[in-house]
Amino acid sequence: MPVDKELLEILACPKCKGDLRYEEKEDKLICDNCKLKFPILEGEIPDLLLEDAERF
Repeated sequence: MPVDKELLEILACPKCKGDLRYEEKEDKLICDNCKLKFPILEGEIPDLLLEDAERF
C-alpha cells in the first residue's frame, strides 16, 4: 500500500532533515541525500530510526 501523500509531505529524513520519497517497488522511504532506505512496517508505519535504515 503506498504511503499517503499528505504524510509523505510532512515526513523528513531523521539524519539530514531532507525530503523522503516513496519507492513502491521496495515499499521503503528513500533519502537520496543520505543514501538511506527506511522500512515501512505492517504496510503503513514508517520506521525512521537510523539504526533500522539500510545504506544504498
